[in-house]
Amino acid sequence: MSIKEFDSNYIANTYARFPLVLKEGSGSLVKDENGKEYIDMATGIAVNTFGYSDEEWTKAVSEQLFKLQHTSNLYYSEPCAMLAKALCEKTGMKKVFFSNSGAEANECAIKVARKYAAQKKGSDYHKIITLKNSFHGRTITTLAATGQDVFHKDFLPLTDGFLYVEANNIADLEEKINTNKVAAIMFEVVQGEGGVLPLQKDFIDYIKKISFEKDIITIADEVQCGNGRTGKLYGYMNYDIMPDIVSTAKGLGGGLPIGATLLSDKTKDVFAVSDHGSTFGGNPVCCAGALNIINRLDDNLLDEVKEKSKYIINELTNSKGIKNVTGLGLMLGIETENDASEVINNCIENGVLVIKAKSKVRLLPALNIPWDLLKKAVEIIKSACC
Repeated sequence: MSIKEFDSNYIANTYARFPLVLKEGSGSLVKDENGKEYIDMATGIAVNTFGYSDEEWTKAVSEQLFKLQHTSNLYYSEPCAMLAKALCEKTGMKKVFFSNSGAEANECAIKVARKYAAQKKGSDYHKIITLKNSFHGRTITTLAATGQDVFHKDFLPLTDGFLYVEANNIADLEEKINTNKVAAIMFEVVQGEGGVLPLQKDFIDYIKKISFEKDIITIADEVQCGNGRTGKLYGYMNYDIMPDIVSTAKGLGGGLPIGATLLSDKTKDVFAVSDHGSTFGGNPVCCAGALNIINRLDDNLLDEVKEKSKYIINELTNSKGIKNVTGLGLMLGIETENDASEVINNCIENGVLVIKAKSKVRLLPALNIPWDLLKKAVEIIKSACC
């Protein structure tokens, strides 16, 4: 039997996979089982921050494997502590809770926000406002937080207590806050799964203002748009706001599963012993890999991300078959005249891996993709859109 047949027989039917068996990669290039090479412009959905088999990252992970592959959170470990220190120093946040995924990081954020509100205002202040078209995860609670009915319909009843506001609609947000007992506002500064749509600055400014006035917790979901993806260390840094809680995952691990919930001075002491936990959260190997990633996301690299973003946008905007390009940094969505699935298949056939976001072609290349490969990929994408 082939790998595809084994997959079909033994793996739950939850993924509409592309007809590719990927075998090995290096940097921004990956080969399939037949030896065909592709420029990867998707990076495992914004996970492989420095591409495949990055030497520095691989070394950090490998060295840790020969020390401790796991130790429960009943004990201290160096990679966990040093990663938390680096995250706090680079963001101004005060404490971190580690988990295994973006959904878990968001679950933690929701728990912190509800406990904070209950302690400060009473347990009836438990409503969480999220945005329509948002995506926050696939657990029952993070599905409830996700503002898209298509993800809800087969899994009702979901966790109660979520309100959905139109993105960039200040009047809608104001009305929801004034007529409900709200604990928190949760948002992605760029709605990734929702179509790679950045929020407007005046909307973020209003969130900042109203949350301060009414002591409402702000949660920035940085699962996809964090870790250098937008040209800033975290996406919210493109706006004049300092969230009370930041959740992140994906690119933080560089290819290993890790989630992190960063807590501000306001929220750092909300949790007490046994309020939350995770068997694998803060795993030494994952943290060693993540520490290598975080320490390399410096100003020079972030400037390069912005420069590459500008190049892609300039090349694709007004190109034949392309309606518009949205996003920030190396998190971009292309609205095409032809069906996005057709464009994606054309790209794959010609050696470029891209993925979809709603009806758009989505680009999430490695932050350090070499210029020659980036330019080659952009030309192939342009041709695929015609």
